[in-house]
Amino acid sequence: MRFALSPEQVDFGTSLRKLLDAGRTPAAVRSWASGDPQPGRGLIRQLAGAGALGLAIEERHGGMGAEPIDLVVAFQEIGRAAAPGPLVATAAAIPALLQALPDTALAARWLPGFADGAALGTLAFASPAHGTVALDADVAEVVLIADGDQLRTAHRTELVRSVDPARRLFTVEADAVVAEGDHVRDAIAAAFDAGALANAAQLLGAGRALLAAATEYAKQRKQFGKPIGEFQAVKQKLADVLIGLDLAEPLLYRAALTMGDTTRGRDVSAAVIACGDAAYRSARAALQVHGAIGYTAEYDLSLWLTRVTALRSAWGTPDLHRARIAATLRDRDLRGSA
Repeated sequence: MRFALSPEQVDFGTSLRKLLDAGRTPAAVRSWASGDPQPGRGLIRQLAGAGALGLAIEERHGGMGAEPIDLVVAFQEIGRAAAPGPLVATAAAIPALLQALPDTALAARWLPGFADGAALGTLAFASPAHGTVALDADVAEVVLIADGDQLRTAHRTELVRSVDPARRLFTVEADAVVAEGDHVRDAIAAAFDAGALANAAQLLGAGRALLAAATEYAKQRKQFGKPIGEFQAVKQKLADVLIGLDLAEPLLYRAALTMGDTTRGRDVSAAVIACGDAAYRSARAALQVHGAIGYTAEYDLSLWLTRVTALRSAWGTPDLHRARIAATLRDRDLRGSA
């Protein structure tokens, strides 16, 4: 099967890139990390104005009712810019969850605010063993906990240290039950896959940003009287990164195209692993090309390095996603031998 983005999707991605480039995103990320969300909220409102936050939200709730592939296009640009905030939950996971519920009251209550950028939402998955943690619960107007067949509102308690200072994690405690039953369990599964898909797109975008930064730096930094980008070892390393990113992209698009199919979980997990590995390889190469300066918090490269490290396990660890793929393949083999 051949697949290519439509001209409209390419133009949409280009417009978001220009918006984020003009929005002084690194400064907004640093402000967010320091506890000042105002520059970041301004950037998020601009994204909402461009339609990026309402893509997965149905038109009756103030969104655009677009396809998952459009969401992937948007989150690649969000990842490329390392934009702050609980955008995956706001634009992907919570809309998927609420719109899968038979009762539309919660969707009608919260989703219009998400679509126009007036409100943010964050979603935590209950984990008694490791603590239930939600991203940016201090600034989100809607804080939810998904727990088995229950959906609850929640409130934040303690700040949890993250490898990425701009990903402000908080432990949360449950409040009122707002939905429960088997349909909630299915909706939570849909929310997890929607969030994991958007997160994979972020990783791919961040990986491409790191490759671009490393390539540009390799043209400028000189050793032995010439740019290091002219050395074969550096060229080969950056070429390997590009190949990894290009090979991950089709898996990401396939996952977006099969979100309504029975293979959804398998395809999303494959995209998460491929995009995560490719982005991590890009981060390592970028750091090696930059040398010690890449470690410094004052240098912008560090914003992407820490973001990729955090995102690799933000919506399930690589081991979890490999286990999901293995389980799917095992079930298929058992059905085939029955």
